Amino acid sequence: MRRPTIADLAKEAGVSISTVNRILAGTASVKGTTVQLVQAAAERIGFYGVGAIEDRLRKSVPKYRLGFLLQQSSRELYQLFGKKIVEACRARRDEVVDPVIDFVDLLTPENIAGRLKALGEACDAVAVIAADHPVIAQAIRELHDKRKPVTAYITDQSARERAAYVGADNWKVGRTAAWLIGHMTAGSGRIAVFIGNHRYQCQDVADASFRSYMREHAPHLSIEDSRPTHEEPSEAYRMVKELLATTEDLVGILIVGGGISGVLRALREAPEDRRKNIRVVCRDIGPETQKGLSEGLITAALCHPLEKTSVTLVQTMVETINQGAPGGTIHRTVPFDIVTPENM
Repeated sequence: MRRPTIADLAKEAGVSISTVNRILAGTASVKGTTVQLVQAAAERIGFYGVGAIEDRLRKSVPKYRLGFLLQQSSRELYQLFGKKIVEACRARRDEVVDPVIDFVDLLTPENIAGRLKALGEACDAVAVIAADHPVIAQAIRELHDKRKPVTAYITDQSARERAAYVGADNWKVGRTAAWLIGHMTAGSGRIAVFIGNHRYQCQDVADASFRSYMREHAPHLSIEDSRPTHEEPSEAYRMVKELLATTEDLVGILIVGGGISGVLRALREAPEDRRKNIRVVCRDIGPETQKGLSEGLITAALCHPLEKTSVTLVQTMVETINQGAPGGTIHRTVPFDIVTPENM
């Protein structure tokens, strides 16, 4: 098979042969967008000099190093977030984005704040998923003063110095969960609410809106006090086992934090005639949730679309770097997906 030539590449990219030669030589100025056009064409036709074109592209466009502080390296959901973030960075065509993915397993505010500041020192901008706490707010403030913008991701922060928030409308998440459980539950009964931590804004807002809807539209259902799982499946397992043993009229579980694998484990151990009458709504869409949906143990998952959320996050972080003097907080709401056993 004939090896593609420079003339073939120029024709595929819709540019002149001299433009391709200038890119390959790297001795003359060529617009970054033109280099990107030629790079894409080179990849399509298998041009032998694609490596040289990629090198030229890296030298002709802006370069950013973005840090992402995620949680719990052991949770498959956060591993998926990390992979989608890397893909979103690699897909950028107007700049070269180098992603730095860091996972925090010890979720104390002091540890998160320290890791956040260290990441900020090494990057142009950072994104963080964390509980809202004064210690973390102070870290955001310090990075802001050093012109290192911080974007709150998935759950917002109250620090006024944060540069942006990217995530779902959590008020709608809670009311949607309530609508689903309310319309799929016959008669009276009790509903348990599991949160990861009272300081996660996304969880607290969803919890409040869930109760708001139930007070208005389903007063026959009794909502129990929120139970924190501390994002630990073992704690969620223990709490569900206790509920099944002590609450005869349990008809629903809303879990807006981590621990879905523990909930599912407890339900699998329960008699089928007991668990089939319990409606479960969660926020996770990792492999364990998908398995629970396929088994019919989960009624619905209200979750972030991983790809779209990651693309929006990276775009927003680049904007926070380029906006110059700090202005108002950028707020990007990404519509959440509703996944059921029938549309997964």
